[in-house]
Amino acid sequence: MKVLVPVKRVIDYNVRPRVKADGSGVDLANVKMSMNPFDEIAVEEAIRLREKGVATEIVAVSIGPAKAAETLRTALAMGADRAILVETPEEIGSAVEPLAVAKLLKAIWDEERPGLVVMGKQAIDDDSNQTGQMLAALTGRPQGTFASKVEVAGDHVTVTREVDGGLETVKLALPAIVTTDLRLNEPRYASLPNIMKAKSKPLAVRSPADYGVDIAPRLKVLRVAEPPVRQAGVMVGSVDELVSKLKTLGAVA
Repeated sequence: MKVLVPVKRVIDYNVRPRVKADGSGVDLANVKMSMNPFDEIAVEEAIRLREKGVATEIVAVSIGPAKAAETLRTALAMGADRAILVETPEEIGSAVEPLAVAKLLKAIWDEERPGLVVMGKQAIDDDSNQTGQMLAALTGRPQGTFASKVEVAGDHVTVTREVDGGLETVKLALPAIVTTDLRLNEPRYASLPNIMKAKSKPLAVRSPADYGVDIAPRLKVLRVAEPPVRQAGVMVGSVDELVSKLKTLGAVA
């Protein structure tokens, strides 16, 4: 079974983003970039499925600027077999909207015919949490989102989902789309030999036009700003004083 794993190049999660002085966006100059953490989990899960004898080939896909090839090489070093980069213009970069990403993945789905798509539930730069669901709608295939456990048996995949009330288990007919949550697994580090091998693994470069998808933004960012500084707390001397202050805050709200 072929497994398709979309990955995204984002600001490293250890880096504190800085807003541009003019408020037009986030400053990416000289900032460390890495693979979206949820996508790392997706790559790891695909590798584990191959180790279990379920998956036969892992194809990593990224939609972004030319530098996103570095992210794909990381996926290849972790264990993916080959990669596809849908290169976007530099002015758009990785800021392709979820619907356009889903349409591109649908076109790649039609071309590759995978038995399973495993992808991060969301990217940490825009937190949209939309692409997996949109891809399921476009392909007409079942989806298992927020997966904390994935088991493939025969022509079905059983997904344990993290929901507000606890855990939910769904059984999906393959092909299917699964989006990963944090507790699914712990991604492995790529070894030096695998990093070297990744340099010779196939990486195809395509463009959105090759798939007939328009990636022009439909949304316009008016302004980006830092969150307000948290106000200092207030010490109270008694329960009565606490209740009084809470009543005052409630009246203001």
